[in-house]
Amino acid sequence: MMKKGRHSRPSSSRKPSSSTLFLSILLIFSFIAIILLVFGVLSNSSSSSHSQSSHRVNDLSSIVHSTTDYDIDDGFGFDRSTERWTEVISWEPRAFVYHNFLTKDECEHLIELAKPHMMKSTVVDSETGKSKDSRVRTSSGTFLARGRDKIIRDIEKRIADFTFIPVENGEGLQVLHYEVGQKYEPHFDYFQDEFNTKNGGQRMATLLMYLSDVEEGGETVFPAPKGNFSSVPWYNELSECGKKGLSIKPKRGDALLFWSMRPDASLDPSSLHGGCPVIKGNKWSSTKWMRVHEYRT
Repeated sequence: MMKKGRHSRPSSSRKPSSSTLFLSILLIFSFIAIILLVFGVLSNSSSSSHSQSSHRVNDLSSIVHSTTDYDIDDGFGFDRSTERWTEVISWEPRAFVYHNFLTKDECEHLIELAKPHMMKSTVVDSETGKSKDSRVRTSSGTFLARGRDKIIRDIEKRIADFTFIPVENGEGLQVLHYEVGQKYEPHFDYFQDEFNTKNGGQRMATLLMYLSDVEEGGETVFPAPKGNFSSVPWYNELSECGKKGLSIKPKRGDALLFWSMRPDASLDPSSLHGGCPVIKGNKWSSTKWMRVHEYRT
């Protein structure tokens, strides 16, 4: 019986199909693209961290300047060619200046509303919650009710948009007038008693709006900031009082926002601030205090 011979299969070398070649090329290019993307992300991350380190939190010589496009009705006399921009002044305390926050007409409107009702400024009694006279505050002032007229409502809406704090959490506007020699000694805006926090809770932030220019003096000074306050670009323009801390010169239309509470809701002692004596000219300003909760008026 004859044995069947083993038949070996013919070796056939199959050529890869065009679809296989296409997929292979696509995979190679995808791999290269992923590598390039990874290196790009790492490069951006590195440059970003370098940029952040070059602008250290307490480096007050590096003032952040960013243009803010804010639409204000021309009916208030706003010149649209006027630049609106913000500066990060400090992180301890957290303080920011919004330049040209108010129009010239808005500043004059607040002053005219307040003038007939100005009285000697007082401070809040921590035991009774009532106003009392004090030598630490020598200005005159008055309050304008929240939502009193359309211009005030527009200003308060703008404040809410800038701070992300609801209009309802704000107290009424306080308008202040400082003549030559008048000042406000360093103080906290937050309360250290329970009585004054019953309505609206703690004061968390303050927006101080400058309604007039001041020829000399009248700076808002923070005596206990973290950082070298003498490195700010305008240091040589300050009065002797202004050079004792981180200071902002009054300029009509500008608004200074600072926070009395840290992001973790603790009170920030570096928010201690005062008003330097006016040396030459007059100083008009308006203050908006904002609470943690709704403030009932």
